[in-house]
Amino acid sequence: MAVPGVIRRVAGSPPFERFVDVLERLVPARPDSLAVLTFHRVTADGPGVVPGLLSATPAGFAALLDRLTKRHTIVGVDDVLQRARGGAPLPRRALLLTVDDAYTDFAEHAWPALRERGLPVVLFVPTGYPDAPELAFWWERLHAAIASTDRAAMDGPDGPMPVATLPERQAAYRRLRASLKAMPHDDMLGRVDDLVAALGAAGEAEAKPDGRVLGWDELRRLRAEGVSLAPHTRTHPLLSRVSREAGDAEITGSREDLARLTDSELPVFAYPSGATSPDAVGAARQAGIEVAFTTERGVNDLRAIDWLALRRINVSARTPTALVRAQVLR
Repeated sequence: MAVPGVIRRVAGSPPFERFVDVLERLVPARPDSLAVLTFHRVTADGPGVVPGLLSATPAGFAALLDRLTKRHTIVGVDDVLQRARGGAPLPRRALLLTVDDAYTDFAEHAWPALRERGLPVVLFVPTGYPDAPELAFWWERLHAAIASTDRAAMDGPDGPMPVATLPERQAAYRRLRASLKAMPHDDMLGRVDDLVAALGAAGEAEAKPDGRVLGWDELRRLRAEGVSLAPHTRTHPLLSRVSREAGDAEITGSREDLARLTDSELPVFAYPSGATSPDAVGAARQAGIEVAFTTERGVNDLRAIDWLALRRINVSARTPTALVRAQVLR
């Protein structure tokens, strides 16, 4: 969910910072609750980064961690699993850090900052992409095609859209992304292929996306250093837009890939883009998943929770640190 500009401006002001300082001191720390933050990319901002995926710059990420650890206890995914199995309540103001999609900048920027501070993290891996350079996320392909096109306009869901300037290209990408997510998964992939082909010049190779996924050697190294690896399907479909059989194969296959290639067998899962349905939840349960995460915003009361539908709070580089701190206070 995007944060309106007026809220960002207010939340980035010194008075709001002081207000959150007071909240952190005075708001009671409720027992057995869990806040979960979602990050995607931690890297320098630039035109190649897909809009909405930049969670923080490296400096901003380190600063956020330092602020959060002053008032919260960062817990690991094993702590959450034990609680789901009937274990002891989590410490007050428990906070879990999660990173989706396993972009390479996790190893370059996010993990060094976490490791330096001794903080646990769970990395959700779409297992069809490591060591597959010929593959790229559909949103990366579409964004790269729009960003590099020499066309002045392109076909949109409601007619032609201008793409001559950077703001026009960003607006076109956002409109297309929203319309594509509403389509059945296979139809959506075909539509992306058509759009990418139409945006490129005849005979030229497809524009190269900016974002890449970590390889298996890198993932094994990260696990050895303390990163918890968990499944995020194989090819990152919206599970609400595929059949039950396809969902079963995506989740089970992702768990099997991680177990075979990294020895990680965590029964923990993140629904791609948070898309759930009764079939998706059923597929997760059938795959042996015990704890699963959506993208529904909020803090979890673990005394009355669906462990296959935990809430998370997405972090965007455009969201002031003070607003992130306010959201994790239940």
